[in-house]
Amino acid sequence: MSRLSEGEIAPDFQLDSTVGPIRLYELLDEADQGVVVYFYPKASTPGCTTQACDFRDSLSSLKSCGYTVIGISADKLTSLEKFRDKQGLNFPLATDQSKNMLTEWGAYGEKKNYGRVFRGVIRSTVVVNKDKTVKLAMYNVRAKGHVERLRRKLGC
Repeated sequence: MSRLSEGEIAPDFQLDSTVGPIRLYELLDEADQGVVVYFYPKASTPGCTTQACDFRDSLSSLKSCGYTVIGISADKLTSLEKFRDKQGLNFPLATDQSKNMLTEWGAYGEKKNYGRVFRGVIRSTVVVNKDKTVKLAMYNVRAKGHVERLRRKLGC
């Protein structure tokens, strides 16, 4: 499984989302600094809820630093809409049920949980600069405290 590295060009994507079709390069055109793309395993699970709510609560700070946020999982769009509504999420959630984009970005692959090996979405965050290069690529992150660590790295 290949992962994105800092400095390389982030692949464009177009996915269905809770705000309609969404495309990375269009988001970059609208952002002042860049886009925070975060990947999470499953909507409405404890870790994913913690992480999503941390992004929700930090969105104004990230926006004031010029960053847009998008969350991506392999969940069905209806699950994402329920998750958004239940948690009051204020940023788009996108679905990649084919897992093609998740794989291309290094956010889908082999994982271990309690000694069991399986394939799934790897909790990750990639920050893409306005010039389409990867500013930060963080894989296998912990949900709790992740957004705070990300904000420190971005100076937000």
